[in-house]
This record gives sequence, C-alpha cells and structure tokens, in this order.
Amino acid sequence: MEEIIDYLEKQIQGFSSDIEIQEIGRVVEVKDGTVKILGLKNVESLEIIKFESKNSENPNYEQVFGLILNLEENHAGAVILGKGNEVKDGDIVKRTKKVLSIPVGEDLIGRVVNPLGKPLDQMGEIRGKKIFPLEKIGPSVSERESVSFPLHTGIKIIDALTPIGRGQRELILGDKIGGGKESLAIDAILNQRKELKRPVCIYVAIGKKKSELARIIETFKKFKADEYTIIVSAFAGDSAPFLYLAPYAGCAIGEYFMEQGKDVLIVYDNLTKHAWAWREISLILKRPPGREAYPGDIFYLHSRLLERAAKLSEKKGGGSMTALPIIETQAGDLTSYIPTNIISICDGQIFMDTSLYLKGQRPEVNIGLSVSRVGSAAQTKAMKKVAGTLKLELAQFQELESFLEFAEEVDPETKKTLDRGQRIREILKQEERNPLSFEKQTAIIFAGIKGFLDEIKLEDIAKFEKALFEHLEVQKPELLNKIRDSRDLDKETETELEKTIREIVKEYAVKRNST
Repeated sequence: MEEIIDYLEKQIQGFSSDIEIQEIGRVVEVKDGTVKILGLKNVESLEIIKFESKNSENPNYEQVFGLILNLEENHAGAVILGKGNEVKDGDIVKRTKKVLSIPVGEDLIGRVVNPLGKPLDQMGEIRGKKIFPLEKIGPSVSERESVSFPLHTGIKIIDALTPIGRGQRELILGDKIGGGKESLAIDAILNQRKELKRPVCIYVAIGKKKSELARIIETFKKFKADEYTIIVSAFAGDSAPFLYLAPYAGCAIGEYFMEQGKDVLIVYDNLTKHAWAWREISLILKRPPGREAYPGDIFYLHSRLLERAAKLSEKKGGGSMTALPIIETQAGDLTSYIPTNIISICDGQIFMDTSLYLKGQRPEVNIGLSVSRVGSAAQTKAMKKVAGTLKLELAQFQELESFLEFAEEVDPETKKTLDRGQRIREILKQEERNPLSFEKQTAIIFAGIKGFLDEIKLEDIAKFEKALFEHLEVQKPELLNKIRDSRDLDKETETELEKTIREIVKEYAVKRNST
C-alpha cells in the first residue's frame, strides 16, 4: 500500500498542465466605433482587449484590438482600434492585461506613423528599441527645474516679445481664417536646424486631410527638417479613437528622447479637433454631457497631456520637452470653453488676430493678448538688452495710433513717436518659411529701437533689412558669430554693430536720394 502512495505522490509532483485560465467576454452592442461588452468583470481602465471574430480563421484576417474606456457595474465600454466593421455582435472578447503602448526610439526620426506606431510612409517596418505607454503621469515637482534655456522659433515678434523656453508649454490660438497658427509652428520646427543644441521635433497632425499632411511633409523635406522630425498623424477620415490617441502617442515618443537627456519640441495641431473626438466618444459611450456637450473630464483630457512637458532636473538627465499646442477659436473668442481650459494649463499664449491678418500684418500676433509666463528667463542676454522696452513702446504706439486715427494734424514730438512705432512694427513683419537666427533678430531690432531707421521711408524698411543681413553675412560674419557665441551684446560689440548699421543707413539713404 505504501508503494502505491509513493508512486501517486511522485506522479502528482511531476504533473504539469498547459491549461490557461482566461477571462472571456462577449460583444453585445456595436455603435460608431465603440462596443459594449459583458463578462469582463476584472478588466481595467485603458487596458487593451482583443476581438475574436467569426472571420478570424480566414488567413487574410487582421487581428482587431480595442481600448477599455468605460467601466460600468454590469458591462464595459471600449473603442475599436482599427477596422470597426470587423467587429460584430456576439464576437468573443479576451483580455490582454496590457496597456496601450507605442514603439519608441531613434528609428522613428524622419518617419510618419499613426497613433499605434504603424508606418504611413511606405518606408518599411519600424523597429522601436523600447515600448512606452501612451498614458503616463508627468514628472513630479522634485523631478523638474525652472525653464531657463531659450527655444528660438526664428520669428522676431515671438523671440523678442513672447519668448519660449525649453520645457515650456506655449499655446498658439486663433481663428481658422489666416492659417498663421500652423505656419508659426512649422517655422519654429524649421528654425531648429540652425540651433547648435538641436532638439528632436515631433509634429502631431490631428484630423488633417491627407493632402494637407502631404504639403507639410514636402515642406519638411525641402528645408531638410525631416532629418530631425517625427510626424504622428490621425487623418480626418480616421475614427474618433485614433484622433483621441494621436497626441498621447506623440507625447510618449517625446518622453523617450527627454529621458535620454535630449531636448524635444512637440507641436499638437490641433487640440480643438482632439476635444471634438473625445466629446464624440463620450457621447456614444453615454457619459453625462456638460458645458457645450463636453464630458466632465475634458479639462483632465488636456491637463494630463500637457503636464508631461517639462524641463527635467540634472538628476533625471536634464532633458526637456517643449509643447506648442494649437487651438482654433471662433470669431476670436478667448472665453469659450476649450480655449480657457488650455490657457489655464499652459505657461502663456500667442494669439493670432484675424483683424491684423486682414490688415496685412504677418505674422498676425496680437501683442496685447499674447504673453509668456516664463518671460525673459528664456531669453539670451543680447535679446533682453534690445527687446527690453520693445513691448512697452509698441503698446504706447498702438494706443496713440488708435487715438489719433481721425486727427488731421499732430505736433512734431507725437509724429516722431508715431513714425518710430510704425518702423518698429514694420521690422517685426516676417514672411513664412523664413526663420531668422537670433543674432540677426538682435541686429535688426537694435536698429529699430535705437532710432537708426527713422530717416528711412516706411516702404523701404524691408529692403534695408535685407541689405543689412547681406552685409553682415558677407562683410562682418565675425560680428554675427560673436553675438551667437557669447549670446550677449557687450559695449564693444554694440559699438561695432552701431557703426555697421550707420554705414548701411547712410549708403541706403544715398541710393534713395539719387533715385
């Protein structure tokens, strides 16, 4: 009897089973890219699930996944990631016990991907070194440090009046008319090619047409910005879940580089469409609507995204991620729901004014309604010196101009103030796709603030600016190099720059008088 017991104990000890217990649910309702599921009692929020369709035995069948967003008492609500027509009522659903993630790494640079990390550029498969979750809590206060190093956009009016620092969140907002918001963000990316400490750039296109994205890609290639830029795109024809996930995917890619100690510039174009997508998903999932039919967590939707932009401390590697979210306003209304939410989250905003656009101001930045809460902490010493009084002078000029709009005569002192303001406003105008290095910006703003342009006709300011830059590049490259390397404007440099400007003004005035 003892021999039989010993034999059975040995058999039991050596027994192994390949049986795996799985939690299985079933689709009971499919509606506009969302599904209602019964049976997954232990499923977690933001967990990935997989659908097993009746067509799954077909060799051409592509596995369809979903993302859990709603957890009710008796059922779960999820969005379909992929082809929604593949999922039918009665299909089996299984848990994966994984959160939605995306491949990240150096291989993504120069590529165009969708929010799931799949390539859209026909350049082959992407093999990311690591997998990062799309949803992640941003760095804590102790892991951050104050923003102090500038991120030059190459746009005079921005770098001088509303400077952006590496690790900052600066909102760009304005009406659809004009298109200056997208152009400003693209120019900022193009300008990074000139930076000595070049950041990795990520452009997140949310709800754009394929033709629009093709134009943007062509622009990046033309200026060789594709060498350091990643594009994450969810097209206008894609489902609402893809539009919802796009900015989080771009942010996860940026976090990889930030954690490597690198600088990142990420553009979200635009978060208005992102909010629309979340509202659509929430209403279909029957979440209670609030103001403007948005769900109650619409603020958290964007705050948990933008809070991930930061300047990390040296202990955490010293990397940074600068966010430029774009918002579309209606008739210039800054007090509507989504703009006020994101303004309160960001460290400043740049308001693109349609009325200025119609008057011919390019870029159409409204100085009075634009602000940077980082301020001069993110400016070079050279720019601080020349732009210190610029905003005050422009504000005084605009107030005086509107007051004297219908006046026929003004006294000589007032006329001098008006003439100076007009010339300063003129030098702040800038064409698209023409970002300037900060040393060139310093030179032309210095010329305007010091009054060297007072004797030049208003319509000749652009020609003078071009002549000054050409002279500095050809005749005085050491002067530009000195400003760039020192990032300051000492007495010696200032005297030399003043002498150079006087020569150009004198030469230009002689040419004008002779014609």
